[in-house]
Amino acid sequence: MGGAEQRFVQEAFDTNWVAPLGPNVDNFEKALAEYTGQGVHVAALSSGTAALHLALILLGVTTGDEVLCQSFTFSASANPIVYLGATPIFIDSERDTWNISPDLLEKAILDRMANGKKPKAIVAVHLYGMPYNVQEVSKVAKAYGIPVVEDSAEALGSSIGGQRCGSFGDIGIFSFNGNKIITTSGGGALISKNQEVKEKAVFLATQARDDAPHYQHSSIGYNYRMSNIVAGIGRGQMEVLQNHVAARRSNYDYYKEKLSSSSEMIFLEEPDGYFCNRWLTCILTPSFEARESIRLALLEENIESRPLWKPMHLQPVFMGFPSFENGVSEDLFDRGLCLPSGSNLAKSDLEKITNIINTKI
Repeated sequence: MGGAEQRFVQEAFDTNWVAPLGPNVDNFEKALAEYTGQGVHVAALSSGTAALHLALILLGVTTGDEVLCQSFTFSASANPIVYLGATPIFIDSERDTWNISPDLLEKAILDRMANGKKPKAIVAVHLYGMPYNVQEVSKVAKAYGIPVVEDSAEALGSSIGGQRCGSFGDIGIFSFNGNKIITTSGGGALISKNQEVKEKAVFLATQARDDAPHYQHSSIGYNYRMSNIVAGIGRGQMEVLQNHVAARRSNYDYYKEKLSSSSEMIFLEEPDGYFCNRWLTCILTPSFEARESIRLALLEENIESRPLWKPMHLQPVFMGFPSFENGVSEDLFDRGLCLPSGSNLAKSDLEKITNIINTKI
């Protein structure tokens, strides 16, 4: 927390604005829109998952449709596809960014179209804050007329060529879960350059109540709107976002400096023009055994680290769905490790972590 959060929350109490609307909600949306740029409109919601769910609904995804989804990601990227009775088609990663492979994406589109099933949408993820290959993914999506949901849950503060993540896709989403670069304790947002899309999202997120003096509903709605109290936390967090990004990038720089003596330790580098918020610092070790040796050595000192995401096409709940694989995400899962990356890590914490890792490499 930066300090201002409590002031905005207290303001909500003092004015009795505790519902899922109010000045904090309006101003948090405004702050996010101004930060993201590109003339976007923002709907503050209860979670990033809710934003993904609404994004797919707004793009017309329904029962029987197919949605192309990055395999190397958190399950929240794929779950809303199944909520809607649609089928996720999982796409493996490219090496450069660890994100969705444009080549496999096009291969999957051609395959599904040959089977008489043109995909309804693409869910592409800026994983660990590293932007996906927006130029190539957008090129493929445009060629086949398929909209892109830009999953920026981990990428607030990241950019390509100065353009902020969240503003590239047909619809973008952010997450403000407790572990994200800024948090509202739980929350998310839907991003669109179309004011009407934002308004439709808010309508669906507030139980789809029709404009009538009584409660009338012509559409199925959801309880997905962010509360004015939670939005107050978000307003305060926006004031320290750049500090958090700087802290995360400093963590990355420290790890890279102290662990670079091992030529076998690989870090995810920024391609030219890319700016990564370094939400998490991740390393790629020589082998599964090396990764586990480091992880268990840290755990012995009560230091938590985690393997990289297990690909969705390997998850028990998704194993029956089609996937287009090249082995990249499975290799990353086997050898990769997320290091402690909090914005409030002290130098002594980082020294302890790197000293332990250096005894294992």
